Amino acid sequence: MDAIALWQRYQHWLYHHEALGLFVDISRMRFDDAFVDRLGPLWNRAIAEMKSLEAGAIANPDEHRMVGHYWLRAPELAPLPALGESIRQTIREIETFAQNIHTGVIRPATAPRFTDLLCVGIGGSALGPQFVSQCLAGSTPAMEIHFIDNTDPDGMDGVFDRLGDRLASTLIVITSKSGGTPETANGMKEVQHQCTARGLDFARQSVAVTGEGSALERLAAPWLARFPMYDWVGGRTSELSAVGLLPAALQGINIQELLMGARIMDEATRQPDLRHNPAGLLTLAWYFAGDGKGTKDMVILPYKDRLLLFSRYLQQLVMESLGKEKDLNGAIAHQGIAVYGNKGSTDQHAYVQQLRDGIPNFFATFIEVLKDSDRPHPELEPHVTTGDYLSGLLQGTRKALYDNGRDSITITIPEVTPHSVGALIALYERAVGFYASLVNINAYHQPGVEAGKKAANEILALQNQVLSRLRHQETAPSLDELTQQIDPQKIESIYLILRHLHGNGRVQITGNWSDPSGLRFSIPTDH
Repeated sequence: MDAIALWQRYQHWLYHHEALGLFVDISRMRFDDAFVDRLGPLWNRAIAEMKSLEAGAIANPDEHRMVGHYWLRAPELAPLPALGESIRQTIREIETFAQNIHTGVIRPATAPRFTDLLCVGIGGSALGPQFVSQCLAGSTPAMEIHFIDNTDPDGMDGVFDRLGDRLASTLIVITSKSGGTPETANGMKEVQHQCTARGLDFARQSVAVTGEGSALERLAAPWLARFPMYDWVGGRTSELSAVGLLPAALQGINIQELLMGARIMDEATRQPDLRHNPAGLLTLAWYFAGDGKGTKDMVILPYKDRLLLFSRYLQQLVMESLGKEKDLNGAIAHQGIAVYGNKGSTDQHAYVQQLRDGIPNFFATFIEVLKDSDRPHPELEPHVTTGDYLSGLLQGTRKALYDNGRDSITITIPEVTPHSVGALIALYERAVGFYASLVNINAYHQPGVEAGKKAANEILALQNQVLSRLRHQETAPSLDELTQQIDPQKIESIYLILRHLHGNGRVQITGNWSDPSGLRFSIPTDH
């Protein structure tokens, strides 16, 4: 395609939202008008299903739940007045609580005010708050934020080391819908242990974000505050609920602007005309790229350091929503789109070489930010700044990929603000919902995640069996002897459990790991 024809295509497939200052460009995806026409009936179904979802239909049939994250920024759309009022009330309570924390009305026992914020959660309870914090908290947040988002003791040690004596002035936010998520429950117990060891009252420093009637809500009755998680909001779409709004407000981020940016984007993505719906354009591009089967990966390349975590945030939103074995009819579908990325132009010195010249198993999404910085920067050469270089590298990479047969999408925002970040979150939430309709899957459950949790619990139960057997052995058994006592079919799991326990000094061995059958195991005398 010559330059004039490409320019005409660019103008035809460029979307611009005046109020948001946002552009969506899918002109570098090589679909034709015939493809768009074929997609028409599927798109009409997606629009109809989304309208039904927003009206309160059971859009998550496996869990028999409504799906209402769009109501979080438009409470008047909630199907029941009580739900809308609950949303409004929660936002008011978050803003009041944050103000009371900042002014010292609510303060720790041994300090004039809380200095730090420790968020304990996993998945959507961590990724969204982390992404928004890096985007918007700036260099002087109202509170310094820290995360425990994994059940990794070494990672927790690092958090506690960084906090040091400031743990006494740290507000602790525990986020779990049920209170039973193992990683979050483990993190909470570790924080409680640290508080007890330092003579601190954990309850007087803690807040819960959890479901009504949950075990965590009952446990948190004497804590500083509790905020709701709704069963109609999934973790990966919870950033604009109390899950994300509370940490954002505590850092001094304008949550009303976050919500307004999302609300405006929601209005734009209700447009039934595919060519004038920004989420519809993304959906079209995704469906075309992977032939409706996810055969190509989605590479996210934001050209702004503050958007570094956007690809991680989208990994969960896209992959947990769309990665499904079965469609809504129960037929095997094996759907999904793999997402990875880091940032530009860093990635031009990492994997862009393969993107341009290697296996064409992807499509790229460039995220462009027009404003370079709030501060003046020097000219590196006449009329060229570092920001100009960044822009040039984005445009150059986009062109180099297209010239070699690689497709891409470009999303442009004017600057990184609460308004634009809220809009980006809402844009991708809607695109995921539309795409799920096109391929006829349930985007709002996660049976694979639940299967992993169940398998982990089985391993922990097996570990207890192993330790119990070892404690009652007069002589150190071999791996084969121990396995015969428990279950011969679980020999590999038992071997891996023993290796982990030995690595932490809880089991001792005689023999060599390279000869598993010759190993013998026992409990150290100090255990």
